[in-house]
Formats: sequence, structure tokens, C-alpha cells
Amino acid sequence: MVKSDLGGLKWAVISLQIEWSELLPGHIGVWLIDILNGTVNSDGEIFCFSEGDCELCTETCFSGKLFSPLHALNFGIGSDSMQHVLWRLENGELEHNRPKIMVVWVGTKNHGHTAEQVTGGIKATVELVNQRQPQARIMVLGLLPRGQHPNPLREKNRWVNELVRAALAGHTQAHFLDADPGFVHSDGTISHHDMYDYLHLSCLGYTPVCRALHSLLLRLLAQEQGQGVPLPEATP
Repeated sequence: MVKSDLGGLKWAVISLQIEWSELLPGHIGVWLIDILNGTVNSDGEIFCFSEGDCELCTETCFSGKLFSPLHALNFGIGSDSMQHVLWRLENGELEHNRPKIMVVWVGTKNHGHTAEQVTGGIKATVELVNQRQPQARIMVLGLLPRGQHPNPLREKNRWVNELVRAALAGHTQAHFLDADPGFVHSDGTISHHDMYDYLHLSCLGYTPVCRALHSLLLRLLAQEQGQGVPLPEATP
């Protein structure tokens, strides 16, 4: 069990007697259960864990054009919140494989928690991944702005990003990537062309996010191969 007391909230990953087939959508359940049970060893070098953003990426950016050549595997499930991702990581998703890079994109669906509590959950996720897969570099994506107009949840996501950025500063294995290419316009609005419901990205919205992630993944992989490619400066 991994616990984090950060932000005044204990994030606990508890081992429960639940069948994976009861939790996973049918279209990915059989494939993922085989990996979790160790009956299939994947050759993935990059694993992406999220509350669903990566799952949606499968339909756009996780195609052969960008991420398939990098041997990227997507473990995003659309109905998940951060505590579900933590449960999955604690209960098998980090077994039987040794990826080079782990992408973590969680927190935006925990709208009932404070920024400090969400930050604590993200740090607990990084801690768990670092414990179970110490060889892996961890890429934490920042939360995106949300809502057509300025609102408290958008401000909370911004504050989460600031807290997570500060928490990961100097971390030898974890890196923070501000995934927002500038979705908020000068008048404070977000276009439905980028987020069709002002929360979930459209194909157009995913394009700059995935390009930035792809670029950083290439740099990390180059470093793993000893090519000495410098990482980009942290976004202010």
C-alpha cells in the first residue's frame, strides 16, 4: 500500500478482491488482463497511464504516425479518476514489464478535491511508479484549462500545475510537461474547436499536445541511448 499525506488527504491504494474483467471495458479488457497476469510480456518502451485522456489519444495521436513507432502502450480508461489509476498501478499494471518511460496524466477528473489534495495524489502516483519501476523516467503532464469561460475549476487546475511543477523540481526521474499550448484565448474563452465540450480535447486540440509530448519523449529516449540530448527548459 502506498500512502501520501500531502495536502491533508491520505491517498491510499488498497488491494481489493476484484476481478479485472469486472473493471475493464470489453474492447481492452482481454488484452490488458493478459499483460497484468503476466501471460503476455509486452515490448512497450513507453506506458501511458491516465483517467482517459490517453485512451482518447488512441483515436488521434497514438496512431502509427507518432507513437506506435516508439513502442508506446496506452493504459488510459475513460471512466477512471486518479484513485482508480492508483488502484490499477498498485494491482498489477506495473508488473511483468520494464518500460523506459512512464507517462502520467491524472487529476482533472478529481474536481471534488482541492488543488493540494490532487497534488498529493499525483505525487503518490509518481512515488508508486518510482518504487515499482525505478529504471523508468516519469513524464507528468500538466492539467489543461477547462470551461468555456473563466471558472474556479480552471483556476484550480492552474494551481495544481504550479504545485506539481514545484514538487518535481530537482527530481532525478520525474519531469513535468505543461501540456497547454495556449487553449485560453485573450478574452478568457476556450474554443469548442479545441475542446468540443470545453473539457475533452478534439482531434484538433490533441495535435499540439501530442506533438509536444512526442518531442519530449524522443529526447528522453535519446538520453536513454546515451546520445546526450538536452531536455527542453521547463515552461514558466
